[in-house]
Amino acid sequence: MSRFGKVLVANRGEIAVRVIRGAQAQGYATVAVYSEADADALHAHCADESVCIGPPAVSQSYMNVAALLEAARSTGADAVHPGYGFLAENAAFARACAEAGLVFIGPSPDAIELMGNKRGAKLAMLAAGVPCVPGYEGDAQDDDTLIAEIRRIGFPVMIKAAAGGGGRGMRLVTAASDLAAELQSARSEALHGFGSDELILEKAIVRPRHVEVQVFGDTHGNCIHLGERDCSVQRRHQKVIEEAPSPAVDADLRARMGETAVRAAQSCNYVGAGTVEFLLDEEGGFYFLEMNTRLQVEHPVTELVTGQDLVAWQLRVAQGEPLPLRQEELRMTGHAIEVRLYAEEPGENFMPQTGTILDWRPATGEGVRIDAGIRPGQPVTPYYDPILCKLICHGRDRDEARERLVRALDRSGVLGVTTNRRFLRELLSHPTFADGEATTAFIDQEFRDSDTLRPYRPDDLEFALAAIVHASRFGHGLARPGLR
Repeated sequence: MSRFGKVLVANRGEIAVRVIRGAQAQGYATVAVYSEADADALHAHCADESVCIGPPAVSQSYMNVAALLEAARSTGADAVHPGYGFLAENAAFARACAEAGLVFIGPSPDAIELMGNKRGAKLAMLAAGVPCVPGYEGDAQDDDTLIAEIRRIGFPVMIKAAAGGGGRGMRLVTAASDLAAELQSARSEALHGFGSDELILEKAIVRPRHVEVQVFGDTHGNCIHLGERDCSVQRRHQKVIEEAPSPAVDADLRARMGETAVRAAQSCNYVGAGTVEFLLDEEGGFYFLEMNTRLQVEHPVTELVTGQDLVAWQLRVAQGEPLPLRQEELRMTGHAIEVRLYAEEPGENFMPQTGTILDWRPATGEGVRIDAGIRPGQPVTPYYDPILCKLICHGRDRDEARERLVRALDRSGVLGVTTNRRFLRELLSHPTFADGEATTAFIDQEFRDSDTLRPYRPDDLEFALAAIVHASRFGHGLARPGLR
């Protein structure tokens, strides 16, 4: 394997900043890519070099393979880190990098392809003896077959896009009267989102926890797990809070889930960072959900409890080096919790928000880590995912981590755009979450009628204080005739 010295990061936002700084810390030169809408973005200013790769539209910039490869060629980059999202789980992009003589910092195209299709992945996991949710993953895709299989499986049932993730093309069906409409809706959304209308069916597990295991493999045949993360707090199948370790997992269950996750990774000769996701039922049974063939958004909680730098591990493995630890050498200490701060209005059905970051003052202190992709003066545009940063806190135990995170939210300020900060604080402070009892049904059950999910209307005092802060920050005079 040829060694590399300059890494192009084919992504944007907080993950691009994280990877750039992580690579620089390991002594690598770095290249950022940015769209015309991201010219003032933080990641474009962090790297040793930056290249504009096109207009704001994702298809013409961050998903433009030709532009990315040309950026690597023109800067002399000899490796590509895809971050997460965009092309991170795109087998064709991984192959294009290899054909261009670039090291792709991730798993093989074959592993990406296999695990990126839910039907193919589930068949592979069944063959490897990994427990899977009962369902249907057959070739026949006509409505009559699917309806017959749903009746065999029994309600409630999940309809899922075979080629997708992130909640798109996913439907929960609880009654026969909804079947035809939900199948049509799932097919349409799957085709639009992933270019394939192939579906799989799974028995819906009532009130599960979403628990995932971080795995890592190298080119020498080594593969280990780095413990689990609990990602049960979700809205519309999108993760909102992540923590490690899971409050529902003891040492015995951790060992069994970890061993199963490693077996899943080894079944496809996995190399690099990956995540095997499971559903955990109320009786302690766990079932394979999917495998993400990339670094996850929530990887910082694993880093904090293990003391390991997963980006550094990715770079070492991509250079052909063995994993730095054996399974028995791994240690987990304390507890870590992460939330994702978004530019969105929870009271308006989580509508993404746009604007300019007028000021950004992140919290600091013991046990506080903030992975941000913003800086003052940077615009938040409508073109991309509205995540601004991740706030992560580590403590000696879960209570200390949670309390630190609540305080960190209180002490972190973003001016210029509406965020979900108040919603996150309410989630963390809710007794069900504080007691470690939150399942995937938590938000729907506990926040359906919450004031937090109604539009926020500042009162006169808050408007007045905002005017004073704005004036002092930007130098607009308040003194006019009649004003004191």
